[in-house]
Amino acid sequence: MKNRVLWISLLLSGFAAVPLLWRTTLVHGASATSSDHWNPQTAAAYLDSREVWWQQWPRARKDHGTICISCHTTVPYAMARPALRRELSETAMAAPEKVMMDSVEKRVSHWSEMTPFYSDEKSGPGKTAESHATEAVLNAIILASNDARQGHLRPITRTAFDAAWELQLTTGEDAGGWKWQDFHLGPWESSQSSYQGTALLMFEAANAPDGYAKEPAVRLRLESMREYLRRKYAAQPLMNQLYVFWASTKEPGLLAKEERKILLAKLQSLQQPDGGWRLSSMIDWKRVDESAIPTEEDGFATSLAVLVMEEAGTSRHDSSLSRGLGWIEQNQQKEGNWPASSMNKQRDSTTDIGRFMSDAATAYAVLALEKEP
Repeated sequence: MKNRVLWISLLLSGFAAVPLLWRTTLVHGASATSSDHWNPQTAAAYLDSREVWWQQWPRARKDHGTICISCHTTVPYAMARPALRRELSETAMAAPEKVMMDSVEKRVSHWSEMTPFYSDEKSGPGKTAESHATEAVLNAIILASNDARQGHLRPITRTAFDAAWELQLTTGEDAGGWKWQDFHLGPWESSQSSYQGTALLMFEAANAPDGYAKEPAVRLRLESMREYLRRKYAAQPLMNQLYVFWASTKEPGLLAKEERKILLAKLQSLQQPDGGWRLSSMIDWKRVDESAIPTEEDGFATSLAVLVMEEAGTSRHDSSLSRGLGWIEQNQQKEGNWPASSMNKQRDSTTDIGRFMSDAATAYAVLALEKEP
C-alpha cells in the first residue's frame, strides 16, 4: 500500500505541471504532434489529468483498492484514450489509463468479492441491485471497447460480459434491459439511463472481435436487448435515440431505414447556424436547483451528433457533418477540453465537479475527430 501511495504521489506531481503547459500553449499548431485542426496532445493531457484526479478523489475510491467507474469521466475516457494513443504515436497505455484498466479487471476477476459502489443501507432501497447491474454493464463496455481496437476478445472481457448477462432482466416492462443507478441525475443516473446504457452495450457487444455476437447464447441476449430498445424507442428523448442509432450501425435491423432517415433529419433540423448543437434540444430535463439548462451550443451534444452521423456513414461532403466537425475543431479550449454544462444544477465549470460534463464532451469530441481523414 505504501508503494502504491508513493507511485500515485509521483504521478500527481508530474501532472501538477500540466496546467502550466495548458495556459501557455495555443490550441492550434501548438506542437509537432498536433493535428492541423485540433490538438490531441492537450486533449490527452486534459483527460489524463482528470482521470488522475478522479482516481484520487476520496469518494471515487472503493473496496480492495479499486476505483469507481464514473459514467461522466472514466467510461468516456476508457473509450477515447486509445484513439489519442494512436494520434500521438504512443506505444503503451498512459499511466492513468493503466491504473483504470487494472482496477476494472480486478473488479471483474473478483466480482463476487466486490462491494457495489452504492448500497441500500447508505443510499436507499434498491441501490445495491441498481449499482451492481450498472457496474456490470459498464465494465463490459470498457473492456470490450479496448478489445475491439486490439482485434481480440480477451477472457477477462468474456467474464465481464457474462456478469452483465446474468443481471439482464428477463421479465417485466424492462425485460432485455438492466436495473440502473437512479439518483435523478441526468444523463447517466436517472430513470432514462438504463436505455442509454443498454444501447452502448449493444454497440460494444455487436462490435466485439472474434465473432462474439454470432455465438448462439450471445445472440439470444442481443435479441432480448433489441426487443427492449425497439419497444421503448418512441418514448425516448432525442439523446437516447441517438445512442440507439449508434448501436444500429453495428446491429443491422435495430432501426428501420425510414427511422434512421427521420432521426437524421430531426438532428439536422436542430443544428445551429455555427454548426453546433444544444443539449437542451436533445433532452427534456429540469435541474434540481430550478435553474435553466444553458441554451448555447455545447461540446457534448455536438460531439455526440457528429459521432453518430459519422458512424452512420454520412458523406464527408455533407454540409451538416462538415459544419459540425468545424464547430468541434474551433471550440477546443486552451486546456485541451471542450465546454459542456451540467444538466442537474448550475455549477462552476472551473471546479472539479463542474467539469464532469466537459470530461465526457472531450472524450466524445476525440472519438468524432479521430474519424477525420
